[in-house]
Amino acid sequence: MVRDAGSRRGPHLAGGTPEIQQAGMILIDEQAHIVHVNRRAEELLGRTAAECCSRDLHDLLHRDSHGHTTPRSSCTIRRAFLDGRVEQGRKAYYERGDGSLMEVDWLVTPCRDTEGTVEAMVLFHEPATAPLPEAVHDEPSAALSELERLALLAETTTTLTSTMSVDEALRRLTRLVVPRLADWVVIDLITKGDEVWRTSVVHQEDGALVRRGDLEGPMPPVPPESPMPLSRALRGAASTLAGPENYQGPPDAGIAVAQRELFQVSGMHSAAIAPIRGVREVLGALTLGRAERSEAFTDLSLLEDIARRTGLALENARLYQRQRRVTETMQRHLLPQLPDVPGLEMTARYLSAPQESQVGGDWYDAFQLPDGAMAVVIGDVVGHDIDAAAAMAQVRNMLRAYAWSYQEPPSVIVGRLDQAVDHMTEASMATLVFARVEEGGDHGEAPRLLWTNAGHPPPLLVTQDGRTRYLEEAVDPLTGAGLTTPRSDATVELPATATLVFYTDGLIESRSRSLTDGLEQLRRHAAALAHRPLDDFCDQLLARVRPEDNDDDVAILALRRPAGPVPHHYAR
Repeated sequence: MVRDAGSRRGPHLAGGTPEIQQAGMILIDEQAHIVHVNRRAEELLGRTAAECCSRDLHDLLHRDSHGHTTPRSSCTIRRAFLDGRVEQGRKAYYERGDGSLMEVDWLVTPCRDTEGTVEAMVLFHEPATAPLPEAVHDEPSAALSELERLALLAETTTTLTSTMSVDEALRRLTRLVVPRLADWVVIDLITKGDEVWRTSVVHQEDGALVRRGDLEGPMPPVPPESPMPLSRALRGAASTLAGPENYQGPPDAGIAVAQRELFQVSGMHSAAIAPIRGVREVLGALTLGRAERSEAFTDLSLLEDIARRTGLALENARLYQRQRRVTETMQRHLLPQLPDVPGLEMTARYLSAPQESQVGGDWYDAFQLPDGAMAVVIGDVVGHDIDAAAAMAQVRNMLRAYAWSYQEPPSVIVGRLDQAVDHMTEASMATLVFARVEEGGDHGEAPRLLWTNAGHPPPLLVTQDGRTRYLEEAVDPLTGAGLTTPRSDATVELPATATLVFYTDGLIESRSRSLTDGLEQLRRHAAALAHRPLDDFCDQLLARVRPEDNDDDVAILALRRPAGPVPHHYAR
């Protein structure tokens, strides 16, 4: 990733970098190198963002009371960072840009951005007259200091907005507030039909978070005029404190009955309830409850800030998932139904990327040509969004049109596509293999495959007895790369019972292994599965070969010539 070291904006955090004005904020990566400082940090340190970024935090700033550098092994901030824990302290010394020393109180907390660049956040300010409370640990306290509040809100922002999954955002929210703020957390969300669903009920028990599925599920409707705390929050009214006494009288609606049961089962004696608001509508309500500790809730402002950040994160996740569903639906409709061809088995599989990844531009196609040959295509348009899926449709349709209109070798057809991609589509580049399966002739010769490859992973030919061969001939640059020389073709016979596998890079690429290892994995499993029926072959190949850390979609197109006489042509 290219980063402007002089930019205060630093890394990309979904939802934006936390706005903290009362304290200096430094974000560091896994090497403890500075990747971002806020404006207040620049003012306190007398250093610009460009002077700080890419520098080691300890080496640049940390000094003893005499201005001397200190050993890394004695740096409390560094030890807390390496241990991945929250830690707080006072009377540390930072060196300003002019060489003078500044005494600081500090807090370090784990923090993640969407790109996995940021590992921790350091907040610091000049000491106040009142002593700083003891360091923050996992045990909850009755009240948070101002620095702890700022750290919690910053952590809430970065933690919740770095996922595009609603369920994962709610799990992260639970871990942020229990047990730090409460013994119980209850999240009620409003569904599309304005129904209320108690989505999550979690409490701390013997140091572990326990989910109470028996208390979750659909809720009664929200009365339009009810003064009860949860009903008000779900209508978007101000946050409020609540307790079992609020629900001791005759209930005004079914939702009040559910709340009374919640207080009875949980043993909560004090709760705070805040609406979860999106930009245009109320999304639900967040309830924090205390049962084990004796202190009652008094601070609603912190809960409101957390609920506000939760609403923005949930709305972003819902918008993302809505767009993803639209894109996936469009992509599924664009993928063709394979033709039924005598003497040639065909099957295909398409698997979208994992939930939190974007939809890509992988596709496959197979269609009959006027001269009786069968055209087969596998391809991948560069990009991972709805634009890539739309560009994929353009490339696929143009390739179909050229292949049908011109009875030319695959290399020439793809050459025509090169010019079209350059001048007629939004697809900047694409990889693909375009092939013709042609008749074997009048003397019983085996059918042959004539193909060209535009920067795509090579097809794999597997005989039934397990011999394999990658078709690595005729490989040229991908389309849209400005190729000025003619593309090449290659030919191979298709033996009876052999399987030909076309696939996209999501099947073999992984962050944890080389491409060579991925190709070898595909070769070994394809050989072991060569005797399976074609549908089973594809299912098992996808299950066995696709890497666990795959973040891309996958398309597979498999062809097999059954045993028996070769048909005179492949017409329907």
